[in-house]
Amino acid sequence: MSGIKYYFFATCFLFTINAKALSDTLRIDLRHGDSLFIARNYYLLASSMNIEAQKASVLQARLFINPVITADFNAYDPQNEKAFHVGKTGQKAFQLDQLILLGGKRKSQIEMAKTNTAIAELEFQSLVRQLKFKLHTKLVEIGQQQVLLQKYNAQLSLLDTIMTAYEVQVSKGNIALKDLVRLKGVYLNLNNDRAELLRQYFDAQSDVQTLLQTEDFVMFDFSDRDIDSYIKVKFLEELQIEALTNHPHLLLFQQNKILEEQNLRYQRKLSIPDINFFTSYDQRGGAFLNQINTGLAIPLPMWNRNQGNIKSSQFRLREMGYLQLAAQQETRNEIQNNFALYTQTVAEYQKASHLYSNDFEITVKGMVENFQKRNVSLLEFVDFFESYNQVLAELARMKTQLVTSAELLNLSIGKDIY
Repeated sequence: MSGIKYYFFATCFLFTINAKALSDTLRIDLRHGDSLFIARNYYLLASSMNIEAQKASVLQARLFINPVITADFNAYDPQNEKAFHVGKTGQKAFQLDQLILLGGKRKSQIEMAKTNTAIAELEFQSLVRQLKFKLHTKLVEIGQQQVLLQKYNAQLSLLDTIMTAYEVQVSKGNIALKDLVRLKGVYLNLNNDRAELLRQYFDAQSDVQTLLQTEDFVMFDFSDRDIDSYIKVKFLEELQIEALTNHPHLLLFQQNKILEEQNLRYQRKLSIPDINFFTSYDQRGGAFLNQINTGLAIPLPMWNRNQGNIKSSQFRLREMGYLQLAAQQETRNEIQNNFALYTQTVAEYQKASHLYSNDFEITVKGMVENFQKRNVSLLEFVDFFESYNQVLAELARMKTQLVTSAELLNLSIGKDIY
């Protein structure tokens, strides 16, 4: 067997698109892929744990401060020369302290804990959308590469058959050796294109397997009808309005601004002194035997009224306001550019779909048959063959680009519009 034949059959053995030949194959469509992604992805599971942790912080903020009990025992009585003289004639004292927060500080802590929980949930949503964008685009990329690889395999098999016949004719002197060499050149060029496509295919497979947390070989079911479903008539202003109310990134800035407002209120409340109530028992150390006292302690806000932290919170609140405006403008610009890309991609795809039809496949079949009957010259066959492969690659690129541009808009908007 020649080197070219061996390489072709070896690579076809290592990679076959037929799912029945793969023992560990996961065949999915877009909906099935999403459900597996939500259930399995470790990044999402880790992010969900952060939400639960923030919910626990709300629980913690609701709890009251524990009282403090202090016990004081005599260690040595020099007058009576007794160690640990704590009996009826000895000395011991106890004190119970309870700090009471004033000014609504506990309520503010609960509000900030709830806002942090909302922020964690938005961060989770943002992560979901980013990873889903990557999953969808990689799945579509795999789907188009599967189709293209199938066609390349069929063409390589056809070329191999033709070259075998040409080798026989060359040995008999019926065909010039240069024609066989030209066919081998076409074969090698197509095989190189296939090898590069195969490398990209396995790179995309690795990304999808990581996102789905599987070691199975992923086969993606995705038809032209599914691609056409991404073509929808929308207006730019409509998409920008949707983004302002749905984009997790913008909602995060909104929640962060709320958190800064809550923190400013909390810092102002911290300037209000808290009261520490206490009650104590003293066996012999006070003015009376078995003395019971009660009282309170409150700091005097003479020098430190938390002025620095209040001022700092005011500036952070203004900073967050500016960042929110910047994020809104950035999102509007991003949607505008992504919408322009999407519109252009749809136009290109619709034009290409109109040009490419079943006539191409009929023409290919007729060209091969006429070439084998020698009604078509080698030069005409090779030119058509190479042009046809360029059309196939360009169509695959356009389909992938259409879905990618639509998914990019979904990501920019924060909602599945397409």
